[in-house]
Amino acid sequence: MRRSDLGEFEEVVLLAVAALTPKAYSVAIAEDLEKATGNTITTGAVHAALQRLEDKGLVNSYMGEATAERGGRRKRLFSVTPAGSRVLHQVRTIRENLWSRILPHALPKVDLAR
Repeated sequence: MRRSDLGEFEEVVLLAVAALTPKAYSVAIAEDLEKATGNTITTGAVHAALQRLEDKGLVNSYMGEATAERGGRRKRLFSVTPAGSRVLHQVRTIRENLWSRILPHALPKVDLAR
C-alpha cells in the first residue's frame, strides 16, 4: 500500500487505534479524537474510516466480550496490523523529516490555544 492511499482522517483514526489498543472501538476512538482535536467527531465517520482501514489491511477487528454497560452487547475492537504499523512509521518519518527542515522563523507565530 502506498502512503498516499491513507487520508488524514484515516491517519488519525489509525493513530487512535494504536493509542487505545486493546480497548480501541468506535465510540472510544471518537471520544479520544474529540479530546485531541477539539472538533466534533461522529461515530459514523469513525466507523467509515475503520472500515476503509480494514479493507486496506491496516487494522483488524474482532468481537470483544459482552458488557453490562452495553446491555449485554459485544463491542467490535480494532488493532493495528503490521502493514498499518509500517504505514504509520513511514508517515512519521516523512513528517519528522519535513519539520526538521523548517528554518527558525520560517513560519508565522500562531496562538495554539485557539
